[in-house]
Amino acid sequence: MSLLNVSLRQLRAFQAVIRTGSVTRAAGELHVTPPAVTMQLQQLQELAGQPLLERHGNETVATDAGREILTAAERIEAAIADCSAMLSSLAGAEKGTVSIGVVSTAKYFAPQALAAFRRLHPGISLRLTVGNRAEILKGLQHFAIDVAIMGRPPLELDVEAEVIGDHPHLIVAPPDHPLAGQRDIPARLLAEETFLVREPGSGTRGLMERFFAKMRIDPPIAMQIDSNETIKQAVIACLGISFISGHTVGAELADGRMVALDVKGLPIVRQWYVVHLAQRRPVPAVRAIIDFLLERGGSFLPSIGQAPHGA
Repeated sequence: MSLLNVSLRQLRAFQAVIRTGSVTRAAGELHVTPPAVTMQLQQLQELAGQPLLERHGNETVATDAGREILTAAERIEAAIADCSAMLSSLAGAEKGTVSIGVVSTAKYFAPQALAAFRRLHPGISLRLTVGNRAEILKGLQHFAIDVAIMGRPPLELDVEAEVIGDHPHLIVAPPDHPLAGQRDIPARLLAEETFLVREPGSGTRGLMERFFAKMRIDPPIAMQIDSNETIKQAVIACLGISFISGHTVGAELADGRMVALDVKGLPIVRQWYVVHLAQRRPVPAVRAIIDFLLERGGSFLPSIGQAPHGA
């Protein structure tokens, strides 16, 4: 037996079982009977020559061999989708669907940029996923996301990344904070401050931790919050201060609901990138959105209402 004889029906049955956790639920998703799914799984396992599934409690999960099959199936599905888009392009039609992953901090400008793109390319549909850095990278790795908008390109994936524009990070506090208005604040003074922070897996959290390590400080963490909006409200309510993307707090800085502390070494200016897997040649619809973001994406970046001294 050889996997060269595998069928799409077998692979899709296997993917559905892994996705849903059971043969019965997979059958419902695929609109077939459970025995039909079981038959496809048996045929696939015979071709593989080893077990592909095992039970963990009430869930059916992939073995190591099964995970290899699942990765191959994801690549095949992506290749078919890319081929379909390319055929549409060759037929002279500007259409297709692009899956875009946006790290949560980028939601302050990405929707406006994508809306402008859609006005120029109404035949191209966009499927938007918003998540933290770890979630977006997982989507890229498993071919669920065609192109991502994020900060620092990942080292763990082979990607092509191009710069959209600058991305400043700073520390914000309530207007009546004792350090507000001071210039060139030594980072050591932050050591006793109470911080409101993003969750592990967030790019902002990682950058903050690298900054603290560089400055050799370890401030106490009052709250871990997976939402920039909630962090901003908590800062305004005087529950603590926060290391945050400048693009998330422009309105609050402009109207005086919070201030940026002029800490030495800040702001840290990184970049926004548009990223896609190097192994996937961008189909025309994907290429169109990449080119648009490179040409015009920077114009949608929010202005910072108040920046620290020297920014």
